Amino acid sequence: MSTAREPLLRASAIDLAGRIRRREVSSRAVVDAHIDAVERLNPVLNAVVADRFVAARAEADEADRRLAAHEPALGPLHGVPCTIKECFALVGMPNTSGLVSRRSVQVDHDATTVARLRAAGAIPIGVTNTSELCMWMESNNRVYGRSNNPYDPTRIVGGSSGGEGAIVGSGASPFGLGSDIGGSIRMPAFFNGVFGHKPTGGLVPSTGQYPSPGPGALASLATGPLCRRAEDLMPLLRVLAGPDGFDAVCKEATLLDPADVDLSTLRVVDIADNGFVGVTRDLREAQQRVATHLERLGARIERPRIPALKQSLEIWSEMMSSAGGTSFADLLGDGRQVRPARELLRWAARRSPHTLPAIVLAMVEKWAERLPGAERAARVGRELRAEIVERIGPHGVLLFPSYASPAPRHYVPLMPPIRWAYTAIWNALQIPVTQVPLGLNAQGLPLGVQVGAVHDNDHVTIAVALELERAFGGWVVPPMSVVA
Repeated sequence: MSTAREPLLRASAIDLAGRIRRREVSSRAVVDAHIDAVERLNPVLNAVVADRFVAARAEADEADRRLAAHEPALGPLHGVPCTIKECFALVGMPNTSGLVSRRSVQVDHDATTVARLRAAGAIPIGVTNTSELCMWMESNNRVYGRSNNPYDPTRIVGGSSGGEGAIVGSGASPFGLGSDIGGSIRMPAFFNGVFGHKPTGGLVPSTGQYPSPGPGALASLATGPLCRRAEDLMPLLRVLAGPDGFDAVCKEATLLDPADVDLSTLRVVDIADNGFVGVTRDLREAQQRVATHLERLGARIERPRIPALKQSLEIWSEMMSSAGGTSFADLLGDGRQVRPARELLRWAARRSPHTLPAIVLAMVEKWAERLPGAERAARVGRELRAEIVERIGPHGVLLFPSYASPAPRHYVPLMPPIRWAYTAIWNALQIPVTQVPLGLNAQGLPLGVQVGAVHDNDHVTIAVALELERAFGGWVVPPMSVVA
């Protein structure tokens, strides 16, 4: 790749849009640079699972033509490439969510959020890998295979927006669209060293993605951006937010300006762990550096122990089991009845079209329906939500580990499969959370922290993300990247 293209693969989407608008660079050049990067890196990453390179180049040429013709009302992302999680409908693209029985599905419409990005001028260059039915933290399925981490291909990329995390983290996409019901934006962003934002519940519509949770969990399913630069978070959120007339829980909300947040007056609730699963030393120390930095700016630091966080997994599981809608086992069958125990035997004989985590989840779902304690978990969840909101307050943030360790090796998350509770609990509480990268550890793996706030204070977590990027450097280009 020519050195002239390398700055394009480091810039934010907003910066790229500005350069295109000022005609410092053409949309076609920007799109070509990112497509070339995908073509060079994807054989190792397996992040982009279907491309639309020909259509994207034609759309870039049209974007340049419109700019040359001085057409009015060009969008804030005019001419900027992006990627889209494969579970979102994108016209002409597959929409399998990693399910073999949906391999032939190709959609003829755009999901609401995809349509909004395109109306803002963004140009999708491809769709990215997920876990099977978007319900596991390793992006691996029988349709597309497994995705690999750009910092170390022997490590996971996270799930279910893992393809997005990997391709954005590699530098081959400025930003991507992800969804998150248990950490599916934040874990991939963390493991791949980039920014990811889970909006307040009900802020962004989830219309047009497959699968969709039951009605009781709609407000906990968040659609949001993953991006390599923090300055893109709020502009992208402004494009995505607002009701669409289809998502029953999506609401009108006023997105305030992160620039108006006075960090010197913040209350910072610094929680070291959830009291159930320990956190590695490198992540503890990184979070401590964040708290110390904010304290130097004038913030007031509090370090409470919150016993209810030990029950994060139970609280999230109760939320999902009470959500209603189609069961996971039925989704797995896609119209045919799947018997999880029988499917496990088929998997052992290498005859199953499903991944082990998906089969196990279908089995656990059946057992969970028979377990007592759901009412108690729901009550503890309500009490925890009230306590968290009171502790943070309207002018505060929460610091919390993004996971128990930096990116594990492939398959390791199965032993034991509970550490994703670090992200899942905030879906159950429906608060906004931004995952912020904090450089690399001694093994060259990304560090990070979750920054949460009370409902509708998305601008506060993003303001902190902007400051932490300034202080700690944000995304670090991985060694395998074409811009390294």
